[in-house]
Amino acid sequence: MPSPTPSDPNVPLLSMMLRSFSAEDPGGWESMLEHAVTMDRAGVDRLAVSDHVCFGEALDAYGDPAVGGTAGGRQPTGPDGHWLEPLTVLTAVAARTSRIRLSTGILLAALRRPVVLAKTAATIDVLSGGRLDLGVGVGWQREEYRAAGLPFERRGRLLDHTLEVCRTLWTEPRADHDSEHLHFEGIHQMPKPRQPAGVPIWVSGTVNPAAMARLAAFGVGWIPWGDEVSDLPGAIVRMREAVSAAGRDPREIGVQGRVPVRRRDDGSVDMDATMKAVPALVEAGVTDVRLDVAVPDGADPVEHLGEVVAEGLGAAGEEGGLFFLRAGAGEGDLQGLEGAVQGQARLLGLAADVLGVEAGAEALAIAHGETGAGGQGLEEAVAGGRGF
Repeated sequence: MPSPTPSDPNVPLLSMMLRSFSAEDPGGWESMLEHAVTMDRAGVDRLAVSDHVCFGEALDAYGDPAVGGTAGGRQPTGPDGHWLEPLTVLTAVAARTSRIRLSTGILLAALRRPVVLAKTAATIDVLSGGRLDLGVGVGWQREEYRAAGLPFERRGRLLDHTLEVCRTLWTEPRADHDSEHLHFEGIHQMPKPRQPAGVPIWVSGTVNPAAMARLAAFGVGWIPWGDEVSDLPGAIVRMREAVSAAGRDPREIGVQGRVPVRRRDDGSVDMDATMKAVPALVEAGVTDVRLDVAVPDGADPVEHLGEVVAEGLGAAGEEGGLFFLRAGAGEGDLQGLEGAVQGQARLLGLAADVLGVEAGAEALAIAHGETGAGGQGLEEAVAGGRGF
C-alpha cells in the first residue's frame, strides 16, 4: 500500500498526534507503538510526535507569548515528565508500519548539531521508504537551550542555520557551507533522503517576519502557533501575503489545522459535531487536518480509528474523496481502500461521486448503511458497482 505523499499541498491529509510522553513513568512504551500500528492500519495519513530534550522548572513560560509560548497554554507534564526523543521514536515506528507518514510536531532542531541531524533524518527517510516529515520550531523554554550550551535569544538564527546545512547536505553530492556558525567544504554525506528534494520541512510559528522568512525559504507547510490558531482563516490569509512578499508562491505551502474535539455530556467524543468543523478548515486552506482523539475503553482500536478516518473523509467534502483514496490506497487498490475505512462503507458513495464513477445498486445500499460488507464483500461491491 503506498504512503500518502506530501507533494500536492491542495489535497488534505488526516494527521494525529502519537503521545510519546507521559507525566509519570508508564512502565513501558509498547502501547504507544501499538497505537502507531493502529493508525497505520486504520488509514490515518500522518502521525506526529513532539519534542523536549530536558526541562527547567519555570514551566509557566509555556503560556507566555513573549518567549514563544501560547497565551493561556499549559505544559502537559511537570519537569520530571517522561519525554522520548522523537527521531528515535519515529525510527521504531517506521520499523512497524508501512504507509503512514512520520512527522515531528515539533522538533527543536536547533538543539541538534546540523550535520548529525541531517544524517539522522536522511537515515530515517531511507529506512521508512521516504515517509519522514520534519515539523520544526524555535521552542519557548530558555533552560532547554542553556542546558545545550546555546543562546536562547538567537534560537531563530540557529534554526535557520540548521535547516540550511541540512538542505545542503541532503541535496548536494559535494557540500560546501560558509556562515558565521560553521564552515566546511568538500563534504560528502550519504545516503541522501529517499525524497528527492530532501526531507520536507513544516515550519511552526506565528505570522511574524522571522517565521515567515523561514517558511518561505525552507517550508513545504506551515504549523500555526499561538494566537494564529484562534483565527486560522485570517492567519492563513496573512501567511500567504507574507510568503508571497518573500518571493514564494503560497500555493506551494500546506497548512495544518486542528479540529476542536466536541464531547457529549457524558464525556464521550461526539464525532458528528466534531467533524462539522472540517469543511470550513479545508475551505480556508487547511491541508493537514489534525484530529487527536483517544480510543474509548473497550473499543477495537483499528475499527474506532477507521471510523474517525471515515468521518473525516465525509466531512472533507469533494476534496475529501481524493483524501479518502490517499488515506488508504492508490487508485485501484481496493483492499487498501477497505482497510482505510474499516467497514465505513457508506463513504464509498462519496468516493465514487468524487472520482466520477457510476455506483451500482449494491454499492449504493452499502454506502447508505442498508447492508453490511467486509473483506472480500466490500471489495467486490466497489469493483462491481463502480468499475474501478
